[in-house]
Amino acid sequence: MGLLDNKVAIVTGSGRGIGAATAALFAQHGAKVVVSDIDIAPAEAMVSAIKAAGGQGLAVKVDVTSDGDIEELIGQTVQTFGGIDILVNNAGYTWDGVVHKMNDEQWEAMLAVHLTAPFKMIRAAAPHMREAAKKEIETHGAAQARKIINVSSTTGTRGNPGQANYAAGKAGIIGLTKTLAKEWGQFNIQVNAIAFGYIDTRLTQAKEKGDFTEREGKKIDLGIPDQMRQMAKMVIPMGRAGTPEEAAGPMLFFASDLANYVSGQVLEITGGM
Repeated sequence: MGLLDNKVAIVTGSGRGIGAATAALFAQHGAKVVVSDIDIAPAEAMVSAIKAAGGQGLAVKVDVTSDGDIEELIGQTVQTFGGIDILVNNAGYTWDGVVHKMNDEQWEAMLAVHLTAPFKMIRAAAPHMREAAKKEIETHGAAQARKIINVSSTTGTRGNPGQANYAAGKAGIIGLTKTLAKEWGQFNIQVNAIAFGYIDTRLTQAKEKGDFTEREGKKIDLGIPDQMRQMAKMVIPMGRAGTPEEAAGPMLFFASDLANYVSGQVLEITGGM
């Protein structure tokens, strides 16, 4: 038996990195996983891997900053699997710059993807989470547990030079998490956030590798300077970055019945920092 048997889980930004590791782990524990990503190829590859291992999955191409894509994602999920039990707001990227040189587009892009998009995802899922719970309470006297997991960052809890825009979005998602936990607790919906530190993904690889993302025709470089990577490892007590698979473990905890009385919390995953 898995911890998530027959649960329906949406994981945004799950074609790569932490999202992909989370989708794979959820599927291993019996969830029907909707793998959504702005790049459909890795999403489809992840679903193929899930199905090859005997699980159930659905790949959906989604830009979480698009209202239409959000509605399509929710619609396809409900049409295919019948409901939503778990929502993981993981999608995002970085667009760094010091405050005095940061333009409005950089600032607003980070708020859009890290704060506004999760809010809109939650609002779109409300009929299939909050309203579904209300009906269960009216019919059976209690609702089954449902979960929302928002991905924050230690940049949001502690700040980080060159990332004022990212920090603002990741701090804001904590406020949204704590508020929603209070609003939806009566419907047995647990809402938590995970603030990741240095996890080895495209966002923290050496900038010299030249990886990038494209948004509205703009090429945005990903990664951080290698000198900063080495310095980060020096201040982490465990002496290394975390892996996406290690990052997925706390996601599974919050998504499972093990966390049915845990809500409104922010868990930092930092290797001891």
